[in-house]
Amino acid sequence: MTDEDRTLWIESLDIEAQGIAHRSDGKVVFVEGALPFERVSANIHRKKSNWELGTLSHIHQASAQRMQPGCPHFGLHAGACGGCKMQHLQPAAQVAVKQRVLEDNLWHLGKVKADHILRPIEGPAWGYRYRARLSVRHVHKKGTVLVGFHERKSRYVADMQVCPVLPTHVSALLMSLRQLIASLDAIETCPQIELACGDDVTALVLRHLEPLSAEDQNRLRVFAQQHPEVQWWLQPKGPDTVHLLDESSPLNLSYALPEFGITMPFRPNDFTQVNPHINRVLVSRAIRLLEVAPNERVLDWFCGLGNFTLPLATLARDVVGIEGSEVLVQRAQTNCQRHSASLPLGARFAQTSFVARNLFNMTPELLLQDHSADKWLIDPPREGAFALVKALAELTEQQVGSADVWSPPKRIVYVSCNPATLARDAELLVNLAGYRCSAAGVMNMFPHTAHVESMAVFDLTSSRSMA
Repeated sequence: MTDEDRTLWIESLDIEAQGIAHRSDGKVVFVEGALPFERVSANIHRKKSNWELGTLSHIHQASAQRMQPGCPHFGLHAGACGGCKMQHLQPAAQVAVKQRVLEDNLWHLGKVKADHILRPIEGPAWGYRYRARLSVRHVHKKGTVLVGFHERKSRYVADMQVCPVLPTHVSALLMSLRQLIASLDAIETCPQIELACGDDVTALVLRHLEPLSAEDQNRLRVFAQQHPEVQWWLQPKGPDTVHLLDESSPLNLSYALPEFGITMPFRPNDFTQVNPHINRVLVSRAIRLLEVAPNERVLDWFCGLGNFTLPLATLARDVVGIEGSEVLVQRAQTNCQRHSASLPLGARFAQTSFVARNLFNMTPELLLQDHSADKWLIDPPREGAFALVKALAELTEQQVGSADVWSPPKRIVYVSCNPATLARDAELLVNLAGYRCSAAGVMNMFPHTAHVESMAVFDLTSSRSMA
């Protein structure tokens, strides 16, 4: 074995934040814990014919972007928390890696290149995670209860005393929560606590497999009295069973979008963005890029509770929020009515409506039912919006040269939590539906993780819009 094979020169990072190197024979080696432009040694623990996987064992030449992790539970050692993968890389460099992941996915998967790269949206690197699912485990051998994330590549719960990516007040609760669960009669039957922070209230949803005793419920109430920001919710079965510990308690869980004068109430098991700091900027940028005029009609696909719909309604003539769940549509409608009723006299608010539709089974015929719109905003889950953009491409092709029955949107802003499905959908929009990708960029929604949140703008080409 040559010296070159004994040490590895790290060229880049993959989507899992593993360093990528090549041996002299061209074989790819993935090294956990290594960073680009480092020369390292690795313990190889998995070998295939054309690649190997190893763990960093020694750094011979460190990257200038390497930093001391901010969490004592981060690392490659046994028992380390698996919640973050990139704490050893400077936050600005993390963003650069994610931007490259987005550009590579757009080009290699979708054969699309953005005309303009948007400046990344960045926010606090710590204390940003306002939503989390914390596992709970009574460890008899240690004589303790653990509350936190899982260990790296393990089903075991990490022994966490703090978590710097959680809000400071929640991180400070971890040890108290461990003591609380240890005091419960239901110590063996409470597998998780779901966390959802609003602007003023921290909801803790206790999953319990058996009914809680009156004594245990009182222990939860005492905990909430000691920590006034905490509101307890219970989940005896599936997500639909989530309810307040005390039903008479006010539901005051909400987040604000102050630029638009909007407050969004939500339940702890609703989907809301993990990072409220980034969400406020995300909503602002998406709507600014959409360039909505007062006389325009806008469709908000995958609208959820109205995170984009309500801000759009302060600008457009007519806004329609479309979601796959009847329950979500009703909740979004309630949020809209509540907001419009509280507006001061003379304040402007668009005609706003909500529609329930299976967005993973869209067809040109269904798309016609929603009528033409000047602009679209698309914010799908990780699966992307393939059926929707495919229906758009097919319907656009059908309408070429025909009477003005339906027309495609002039601009689409697509918010994505998966660069691979964004690239797949971008290929359809650009190569079949007649759009160009005007701009694209990332938002660092999840600092210190490999998760890539992004946004892309698609404009209808002049030749297609005149057809």
